Amino acid sequence: MQLDEYLDMLLKGALVLREGIKAYLENKQEDFERHRAQIDALESKGDSIRRSVESKLYLETLIPEMRGDVLGLLEASDKVLNQSADTLNQFAVEIPTIPESLKPMFIDLAEASALSVEATVLAIRSYFRDPEKARDQISKTMFYEKESDQKGDRIKRLAFRMNIGLSEKIHIRYFAYHIETIADLAEDVCDRLAIAAIKRSY
Repeated sequence: MQLDEYLDMLLKGALVLREGIKAYLENKQEDFERHRAQIDALESKGDSIRRSVESKLYLETLIPEMRGDVLGLLEASDKVLNQSADTLNQFAVEIPTIPESLKPMFIDLAEASALSVEATVLAIRSYFRDPEKARDQISKTMFYEKESDQKGDRIKRLAFRMNIGLSEKIHIRYFAYHIETIADLAEDVCDRLAIAAIKRSY
C-alpha cells in the first residue's frame, strides 16, 4: 500500500511539473507558485514514504528475494521526483526569459518528460503484479525519453541560432536540459526494472 502511495507521489510530481512549467510560460504567477508549493510537498511526502518502506523492508524482512531490487527501484525513482521538484524551483529562482517562439516547444518537452514518468510508474506497478507486462510500459518510457531528447535538442539548436545574448542562449539550454533529465532518470529506473522483471520471471 505504501509503495502504491509512493508511486502516486512520483506520478503527481511529473504532472505538477508539467502544469507548473506551463503556468510559468503563460505568465500565470499565482498558478506557478501553487504548483511549486505542491511539488515541494509531494517531494517531502515521497521522501517520508520511501524511508518508511525501506525501514520496513529491512526490519520486518519483507520480500527478501526482491528486497534489493525494490530498494534500488525506490532510490532511482526518488531521483526522478527530486529532479522534478528541483526543476520547478529553479524556474522560480532564476526566472529564465523564454522567447515566445520556444514556449510551445518547452511545453511539449515537459509533456514528453511527464509521459516518460507516467509510463515508468505503470511499469513499476506491473512489476509487482505481472512482471511480464512491465516490458510494454518500459518500452513506452524509452520512447518518451527519446522524444524528450529530440525536443530538447531542437530547443537548443534554435536558441543558439537566435539573435539574443549568449547568456540567454545558455540559460535556455540549461532549462531544457533540466527538463530532459527527468526523462533520462525515468529511463534509468526502467533499466533497473527490466533486469528485476527478468529475475522475477524465472
